Amino acid sequence: MKIKHLEAIPLARQLEDVFQGGTYKITSRNTIVTRVELDNGVVGETFGGDEDQYQIEVCRLVNTVYRPLLVGGDVRDLEAHWERLWNQRVDVNHRGIHTLDLAKHCVCTQAIAAVDIALWDALGKSLHQPVWKLLGGYRGRVPVIAIGGYVMQGKTLADLESEIQFYKEQQIAGMKLKVGKLPVEEDIERTRLARKVGSPKFHLCVDANQSWTVAQAVQFARGVRDLDLAWLEEPVRWHDQIEGNARVRAEGIPVNAGQGEISRHGCRELVARGAVDILNVDATIAGGVTEWRRIAGLASCFGVAMAHHEEPQVALHLLAGIAHGLCVEIFPNPQRDPMWFDLPVRQPLIRDGLMHLTEEPGFGMPLRQDTIQRWRAKNF
Repeated sequence: MKIKHLEAIPLARQLEDVFQGGTYKITSRNTIVTRVELDNGVVGETFGGDEDQYQIEVCRLVNTVYRPLLVGGDVRDLEAHWERLWNQRVDVNHRGIHTLDLAKHCVCTQAIAAVDIALWDALGKSLHQPVWKLLGGYRGRVPVIAIGGYVMQGKTLADLESEIQFYKEQQIAGMKLKVGKLPVEEDIERTRLARKVGSPKFHLCVDANQSWTVAQAVQFARGVRDLDLAWLEEPVRWHDQIEGNARVRAEGIPVNAGQGEISRHGCRELVARGAVDILNVDATIAGGVTEWRRIAGLASCFGVAMAHHEEPQVALHLLAGIAHGLCVEIFPNPQRDPMWFDLPVRQPLIRDGLMHLTEEPGFGMPLRQDTIQRWRAKNF
């Protein structure tokens, strides 16, 4: 089970529409395919992340620095490989990642994540076991919700109603509604409509993407207090994630945050200081499966549940492997996430609001090689 080769490949595709959340707009879909070849003939191949600005740097780090550190190693030595990469000081043509340039820390953790996830896929295939079983096998089905409600040019409340009806027809359990771009009063109106259309059993969450002041977040929470929201995600601005989130929590709606954290160290502050009810750490950003599992263990000590930011191809296995996992997030709209529809050979079955796992080894999601070649970044 020795590692023979390691490669990261950047993919990029322009979107036809512009999708706006509270603090950003999406015009392209990017991801990284990571491939690890073993001497037993097994190939681990996974995709993850939606990095655009530093995508090329992440791939170069994997291919030039991390590859020689891992080739010849045993795929089963996951902890040893992770620590070797984590402790490696690297230069990505900026200030040292582990010293002053905070903006580049995520280049390192995304590169580690890409490698770690591919190694888990290769390990599962070598052992003829699905990753969710290797991680604990707590359940074979996980609730699935849609990410939607984006602000788009010309989009009306009637369009939002139709969008929610579509999710219900697809047997999706609920929705994460984007808020924060419009005035608070309008977002309250949109959320109330979503609850009305979705019905009381519809798993309704809202995501402000760190767009509000504490006062605005409290105003919103009070305006939707009676709607039984599953969570309010990243309600306050980035510099107020501890005290601000704690104040919003006091309004009685569970607060979800953590997708911007890149390691267990940042997550430790969120859970220990009472800032969250739920952590939605993204394994493709925060060091992969190995680090995500550590964070999940930390969260369980404080009674904090685990969600996962996007990336259902990985999140499904992670959330199925633990007792305090919540739901998988997907983009049912192929215009928003063409990778999910065109890159895997097949997607997991969704029925009655649940995404079903299989016994297929690894992550159980082989990739289309023609799609990889077609969307490979032109400048790489």
